[in-house]
Amino acid sequence: MRIAFIHNDKKIGTGAHYINDLMTSKLREQGVDVKNFYPRTSLVDTPVHLGGLKSILFFYSLFERRKEILKYQIIQGTTYTPLPFLAYPVPVVSHFGSTTRGFLKATPKAKDLGRETNKIWYQLKKEDAIQELNLKTRRPLRDIAEIEEYVASHATAVIATSENVRKELINAGVEPANIHLIHNAIEDYWFSVPPSPIADTPRIVFLGRLGSDAFTLKLKGLDRLIHLYQHFPDTPKLTFSITQNKTLAAWMRSKIPNHAMWANLPKDRLPAYLQPFRGSILFIPSRYEGFSLSLIEGMSQGLIPVTYPVGVAPEIIRNGENGFLISSQKEALERVGQLLRDTLLRERLSVEASKTAHMFSGDVIARELMTLYDSIAVTKHGNWSK
Repeated sequence: MRIAFIHNDKKIGTGAHYINDLMTSKLREQGVDVKNFYPRTSLVDTPVHLGGLKSILFFYSLFERRKEILKYQIIQGTTYTPLPFLAYPVPVVSHFGSTTRGFLKATPKAKDLGRETNKIWYQLKKEDAIQELNLKTRRPLRDIAEIEEYVASHATAVIATSENVRKELINAGVEPANIHLIHNAIEDYWFSVPPSPIADTPRIVFLGRLGSDAFTLKLKGLDRLIHLYQHFPDTPKLTFSITQNKTLAAWMRSKIPNHAMWANLPKDRLPAYLQPFRGSILFIPSRYEGFSLSLIEGMSQGLIPVTYPVGVAPEIIRNGENGFLISSQKEALERVGQLLRDTLLRERLSVEASKTAHMFSGDVIARELMTLYDSIAVTKHGNWSK
């Protein structure tokens, strides 16, 4: 079996990069011939409002390698990236870890933030921790959303990484029978660290990408995170984040009491950092996630999730058994306070959170991808040998 994977960058730095790298390595372990292809040249130099068009045309530079790519039996890319190859007879798989339409709908403008947190946002701007309250334009994201939906409607098969993403694709007009639910996975090293005892002093932990621009910071719930941190001034807090906004990182280190922050740590070092804090609280403040790798990563280390119902969370979180789903900051404060007070509850939920995370190993996603590829082979070719 030979699969051409299309990516936008060789540098690993986001959830999409990590899962693509994991899929590649696990499929190769199964004997699949996987080759990664990256666009090399941007075809246009555009103003900000045409950024979406620029991103889309970027992948057309792959035409210079089309003869090589079209020799593979399946072409797979993230959302719209395999767009240039829809016109060819080779099957195309579009992998949706999230939808641009989904996070456009979920992320408000500054004036529409909830009254519990909007003051924080304006404070960050006033103190120069962020440079702007809103993106200058959302047009590039709207353009990408439309192309994503076009590709999803014309691809041979579409992968949705959570039930939430599957519903978004159906709402966009994609044929339900063409959507395959395949959850993301986390790397093996998350499971290689032996469990440590439950921490005597629990922390509140944030793990994941915060982003740098106004839109992504709101998408990831920065204002909600700061609001919760400020409500528990005497509780130790740990932030392990991906952000290029050094000013914001400095603000969080200096303005939030009892708070330690690590930015842009190599991902494979995180389990060792998190191990001593088993039984602490993992807060997921995001307004939108397609899957939420950080949720599974934290749970694998015995962190107890208190999370909004984003990504895969509604499918796996059982309230009071392996974590808590919340719908407001008020509820977040109540659940975090409950966990901080109740050691026995933390111990029980920590164990169950770890067990849940084992559902998302790399071997599982490899088997599910192989099943999908085999079904495409039967439909398109009868079998791969022909």
